[in-house]
Amino acid sequence: MKAKTGKVRIGGASGFWGDTALAVPQLLAAGEVDYLVFDYLAEVTMSILAAQRTKDASAGYAHDFVHIMMREALPQLHARGIRVVANAGGVNPRACRDALQTLAAELGITLKIGVVLGDDLVTRANTFRDAGVTEMFSAAPFPHRVASINAYLGALPIARALAAGCDVVITGRCVDSAVTLGVLMHEFGWSADAYDRLAQGTLAGHLIECGAQCTGGLFTDWETVPDWENIGFPIVEASADGSFVITKAPGTGGLVTPATVGEQLLYEIGDPRAYFVPDVSCDFTQVRMTQQAEHRVLVSGAIGRPPTAQYKVSATYADGFRNTGLLTIAGADAVRKAQRTGAALLARMQRMLEARGLPPFTETRIEVLGGEDMFGANAKACACEVVLRMSAKAASKDSLELFAREFAPAATSMAPGTLGLVGGRPSPTPVVRLFSFLLDKSDVAIEIDINGERDVVAIPLRGGFDLASLGPARSHANAAADGKRLVRLITLAHGRSGDKGNTANIGIIARRAEDLAALSAWLTPERVAAHFAHRTPSRVERFDLPGLNAINFVLHDVLGGGGMASLHTDNLAKAYAQVLLTMELPG
Repeated sequence: MKAKTGKVRIGGASGFWGDTALAVPQLLAAGEVDYLVFDYLAEVTMSILAAQRTKDASAGYAHDFVHIMMREALPQLHARGIRVVANAGGVNPRACRDALQTLAAELGITLKIGVVLGDDLVTRANTFRDAGVTEMFSAAPFPHRVASINAYLGALPIARALAAGCDVVITGRCVDSAVTLGVLMHEFGWSADAYDRLAQGTLAGHLIECGAQCTGGLFTDWETVPDWENIGFPIVEASADGSFVITKAPGTGGLVTPATVGEQLLYEIGDPRAYFVPDVSCDFTQVRMTQQAEHRVLVSGAIGRPPTAQYKVSATYADGFRNTGLLTIAGADAVRKAQRTGAALLARMQRMLEARGLPPFTETRIEVLGGEDMFGANAKACACEVVLRMSAKAASKDSLELFAREFAPAATSMAPGTLGLVGGRPSPTPVVRLFSFLLDKSDVAIEIDINGERDVVAIPLRGGFDLASLGPARSHANAAADGKRLVRLITLAHGRSGDKGNTANIGIIARRAEDLAALSAWLTPERVAAHFAHRTPSRVERFDLPGLNAINFVLHDVLGGGGMASLHTDNLAKAYAQVLLTMELPG
């Protein structure tokens, strides 16, 4: 173990369940890391894992973590003393532990594995329902049947497990950044009230939780990023005072600059003055990034305040079924042909459902890929080759079986240039919805299970964060642009977007500090709302980040429910920044 006053290097080895197997061998070959951390769990992932556990009591965890990542890496990890923290446990962390222990025994390796327990609250569904718990954003009542209910735990249990000497720590649901913050709390002995350091550690975790997204992946200036095929995964090099450097292994592809790392800071955040995790309330508005050397960015300036006294809890539940079909259409006026085809098919299907006494579609959506549907009134394409994407939801699976059968006949009875189905006849799948609420920390019992011995982890219960005590959300100076020409926003800024449920965020960073005042004057919530009028946001909020010369917009109710509940092509707001960057403004 490193000295408490030294540095620790943490490699971010996974950004989601399904990330490349390249990351672990790359980090082990050249990263000189002390820890590997893995993030696997999105809300929809929890629902998938819960369904797996229902069919098989030994399932419900990220199978790839044990049987691909660790199978290949465990001998080297053990020999070099590199420790691992992963939220790969999903809804069955003890089964994940058992599978890893079996693998270690096969390889002749003795492992001390800690499992964090307490996040899984699915057995309390009736209690929450009887108590009248409602959804924190929509105020909807608690669902009748749920697939999973999990509290987002923090970093303290992870730190405790590492302090007990665990080689591997496996968690269920925790906030994504906790796998990194837990390491730092342990390594440097940070107390639960060292809020500025906890905020820096949370930021470090937030920057690497999505893998290569902070080392050039999804970067606005994508043409400047070399060697995508060997893109380097991120490494945090942290110090006891909370400062840290983001870097990557030598000889790998990708790019680490204040711009690539800054974009990732803005990914999936709301109010940057109040980024809540269980251990600390973070203020990222004064964060600064400095290019220390090639592919080394120094990050400082996060401010920490006491956390809230509650955990966020997310439940997932099935709400009917959905189906999506894809049809290629070519030739002149391909967009209009696709739009008419989709409308005709839906009208035909709805009449057939009524005639057969089947439940109607509860929601439908037609999008023309290649026709710039996601750009709304700002679309400029005149495409001669498009894909019709048509989706529907219904309470009955039978209704969507009819959708599947009646989608194909368009290939011979409607628009000229219709080439056929993309991917074959579509199959109905369940609609998975997210239900989020807050629960007092005192109502959640957390334990660590280390080789069968369980210990209670005491969590500080104090809260008291006061949003009203913060400064103004908008603080940039404004200046009128010269107005002599119109330029696209992408020439003056770069950006990154993401989702939280049915909400999208778009972070915009000025390329030059001297352009920020003009950008601030032009980029109002009203103009952003107008640019996304085709998504009908219920409201748009703006938050300034002076440290990064950045602006964050939050667009509410724009993703059709978000995640697997949405029929939108861009159900996770991945392209929203790209859409905004086409906006024209005086430059």
